[in-house]
Amino acid sequence: MLKLDKDSVKIPEGFIFEGFYSGIKKDGMDTALIVSSIPAAAAGMFTTNRVHAACVSRNKKILDKDQKVRGVIVNSGNANACTGHEGAENNILLAEYAAELIGSQTEEILTASTGVIGVGLPINKIKDSLNDLNFPIKNTQDGFLHSCKAILTTDTYEKKASVSLSIDGKKCTITGMAKGSGMIHPNMATMLSFITTDIAISSEMLSKALRETVEDTFNMISVDGDTSTNDMVLIFANGLAENSEIKTTTPEYNLFIKALRMVAVYLAKSIAADGEGATKLLEAEVTGAKSKIDAQKIAKSVISSNLVKTAFFGMDPNWGRILAAIGYSGADFDPEGVSIYFQGAPGYSCLMNKGKPHDYDIDSVRGILKEKNIIITIALSDGDASATAWGCDLSYDYVKINAEYTT
Repeated sequence: MLKLDKDSVKIPEGFIFEGFYSGIKKDGMDTALIVSSIPAAAAGMFTTNRVHAACVSRNKKILDKDQKVRGVIVNSGNANACTGHEGAENNILLAEYAAELIGSQTEEILTASTGVIGVGLPINKIKDSLNDLNFPIKNTQDGFLHSCKAILTTDTYEKKASVSLSIDGKKCTITGMAKGSGMIHPNMATMLSFITTDIAISSEMLSKALRETVEDTFNMISVDGDTSTNDMVLIFANGLAENSEIKTTTPEYNLFIKALRMVAVYLAKSIAADGEGATKLLEAEVTGAKSKIDAQKIAKSVISSNLVKTAFFGMDPNWGRILAAIGYSGADFDPEGVSIYFQGAPGYSCLMNKGKPHDYDIDSVRGILKEKNIIITIALSDGDASATAWGCDLSYDYVKINAEYTT
């Protein structure tokens, strides 16, 4: 049985992590290294925003070559986006300096940046910090926690998780970290996630697994409707668990993707829960849809609606806003077959049943709305497809945080 660890996170065999201060932020760690001791298979998914940072373009080109890589260097506090030719050059230098440190080729190092757009990257400060770094570090557990901290921007806590499993009798680990708090919207948004595993799997199957996982996890979260310029999810698999390499869709592949999804779901929910100024995690669960695409459209539409989000912040059981969001989602459904439920620790309440208002106990509903984790169940009568999306409420603090982001 697979078990998710979010506190005592395990480190996959052969991976080294470190986070450190390089002078990008005023204080606190702002640069991280994730390195495999041997070249690893890698895959990535990236922002759909046509305006994207140099790290996105370069990583895509490297991964398209289907070559193995050694790891990634990540900086926070500066997106290095919309910074022209100089920004592209600095992005290459970022990889070059990390490659010199670990003794690899520059093309074996991917890059990632997050933070303020349109500001030049202080590449010389980063170079000096890398030169002063004692690498490789001895305590990989501390290094992992440092790297989790170093990638954060407006996040209020680190997002990390691991799952242990056995393939071919070999002990294997999948471990991930993520950052994201604002500019979060389906098809990824200002979020970064880095996943490592010691499982032996081909690049083709690793890419397939990541695509299938991201579709149901990171692409199903929204905080504020903004898709960023730097979003990416990267996964590295170095094969040091020494299982037989996964090359096709086998039971071993199915077990791998199940474990990978557990890590990704936890990280995605953590990002949604830590939305800027958020006080509640909202989970929109759609059942009975005609197709998975219809279910996804409805779930995304509900958790992306600012009117829905503000209603939950104010603890207002205004289910009409949910129905309106369902209606403009673009999904094909029968309005007369829609039922809406709220669920929390105190229980659940039906607010709309088969297209009609349903009598509910206001005190029970208010009890649910006081909870930090609320499930909105939308039961349709059109088929058997389902989907789940995650978001958060929209509070006064969201406006304050983003009104003062660069100042």
